[in-house]
Amino acid sequence: MRGLRKILFPFAILYGLITSIRNYFFDIGLLSSKKYKLPIIVVGNLNVGGTGKSPMVEYLIRLLQDEYKLATLSRGYRRKSKGFVLAEDGVTSNELGDEPMQFYSKYKKCSVAVDADRQNGINKLQDIVNPEVIVLDDAYQHRKVKAGFYVLLTKYNDLYVDDYILPTGNLREARKGANRADVIIVTKCPTELSKLDQEEILKRIQPLKRQKVFFSSIKYDEKIFNNEKSFVLRDLKNTFTLVTGIANPRPLLGYLNSLKLKYEHIAFNDHHHFSERDIELLARKEFVITTEKDYMRLKDRLKNVMYLPIQTQFMNNNEEFDEMIFDYIKKDLQKTGL
Repeated sequence: MRGLRKILFPFAILYGLITSIRNYFFDIGLLSSKKYKLPIIVVGNLNVGGTGKSPMVEYLIRLLQDEYKLATLSRGYRRKSKGFVLAEDGVTSNELGDEPMQFYSKYKKCSVAVDADRQNGINKLQDIVNPEVIVLDDAYQHRKVKAGFYVLLTKYNDLYVDDYILPTGNLREARKGANRADVIIVTKCPTELSKLDQEEILKRIQPLKRQKVFFSSIKYDEKIFNNEKSFVLRDLKNTFTLVTGIANPRPLLGYLNSLKLKYEHIAFNDHHHFSERDIELLARKEFVITTEKDYMRLKDRLKNVMYLPIQTQFMNNNEEFDEMIFDYIKKDLQKTGL
């Protein structure tokens, strides 16, 4: 695979040139970017793949939902519906997508919607919900919307500064796209990451003076859940089946191994649509544990499945991050007179 990616390097140059020209046209105003009269926070990345966007969006929901009338807008990756969909009773993960369905299932104070056209999605949310703040999920490259605050995520063991443009690497755009960020968060760090290691990463990232870099890790819940019950994970004695449809299951495997649990692992591609054949296979297993995202697609089709929740956990200075978010929102609301 690496050899093939190297062969495709000329295409990476072409792709990089196209995305750079596009960004330049937005920067100089040749392509229009719409600004809205309400605070809009973007969570995104430069790399393709799992940098922890969903846990970060959930962190912002928990932070803001009691203070403001909040909405999230995602594209609803791999959903079977089209256009704008607002989450409501009776909606399914096929209509919303697994991650927005996860948000809706957990946070009833927050309106959840999907639309690949973010401008249309924001307009619809304003007409129907009239939120005070919107969090845009996975919209860092969606330049048609001019957000007020950009949160850029980069994974600890796959920093954007070490990556290359698609298809040679996994970057959606050139590394200098990071300059649009207000905050850069290095995600999925090992919990024992030292201050010295953090300083070395800062030197590699070389943030702008106006940018603040934070470090976060994934915190796994002590319990597994379904709609009816919960169990303490480390108390499991029998072998179970772990099912993952995520970009990188290695951190989860490491966590389960640290608990010395016995399991078999069935790995699917990210956002996998479980077929009837898949369901038949999993139904024959005695006990299935999956990720919360995958559970959204399995809960109505399997009786023997539970999920393990995760959260973003800042390694330090989470109060400073929270304050930056609140300061931005307050200033933006004052500016627009809302």
